[in-house]
Amino acid sequence: MTSVKGPPKGLTKDLANDSANDSANDSANDSAQGFAKEDAPEREVRGGAGATALEPPRYLGGRRRGPVASTAVRVLVPLLLLAAWWYGTASGAISSEILAGPGAVVGALGELVATGQLGDYLLASAQRAGLGVLVGGGLGLLLGVVAGLSALGEELVDPTMQMKRAVPFLALVPLFISWFGVEETFKVVLIAVAAASPMYAYTYLGVRGVDRKIVEAARGFGLTGTRLAFGVIIPTALPNILMALRICLSVSLTGLIAAEQIGATEGIGYLVTLAQQYYRTDYMVLCIVIYAVLGLLIDLAIRGVERVAMPWRGQVAAR
Repeated sequence: MTSVKGPPKGLTKDLANDSANDSANDSANDSAQGFAKEDAPEREVRGGAGATALEPPRYLGGRRRGPVASTAVRVLVPLLLLAAWWYGTASGAISSEILAGPGAVVGALGELVATGQLGDYLLASAQRAGLGVLVGGGLGLLLGVVAGLSALGEELVDPTMQMKRAVPFLALVPLFISWFGVEETFKVVLIAVAAASPMYAYTYLGVRGVDRKIVEAARGFGLTGTRLAFGVIIPTALPNILMALRICLSVSLTGLIAAEQIGATEGIGYLVTLAQQYYRTDYMVLCIVIYAVLGLLIDLAIRGVERVAMPWRGQVAAR
């Protein structure tokens, strides 16, 4: 009996390889055809005559008003109050002995401008307030940085400053008069004491809020001492410091009124005292308007500094 011999081993391997290659090529062709079929509708939508363009994503934040609309909204409430004030005094619903009308206040302003006293009074008040804020704000800034950076500084400074902050600065007026008299030193010291507390509190919170990783990274680059404080920590705490400066300047106006009502011959506070003595309601209201305008100018000035020193805050505001 003769035995049937199979194909040679080399031929078997060649046939197997050819079969595997054919299967792989068929699979690749099928996949390519499938992707081509799936991409065909998309290409038709993109390139077709009736294709619709992709819309940009909708902005989820709030749209800011333009400068004209924003200014109109800001002055709306003051204008309404002014209109109500004018109507109340013009109609006789409010007696002029209780509240002078806008016309009388404008007349009082004209008197001060004509005599040149308004400029002298504003200059005297600005000098006292500026020097007081410079001394008190500078001291509060220094103590806030020391207490915020060092545990020992916090233990030494913070308890005393917290006790001082709880004492109304007007309660110190009799004591300061006995120490400094009623001359310019008394007025500047009173304003400085009033301005020191808010500057210390906000600076201390700002320094304590600095990310520790930023400080460690700065120390890794060799920054220590004053270079670390002025190069990294204070710029990072700048939003709190500018807010403190805004409050200091506002508080200084309060201290200015109290200081200029004692032993002063110039200043807006002195003008308030004269108006009270002679019962001139027009001058009383005029002084209130002057303080309001000064507060508005201070706020605008600090906002301008914020835009220059921190331009990125306008992009990250949550509104």
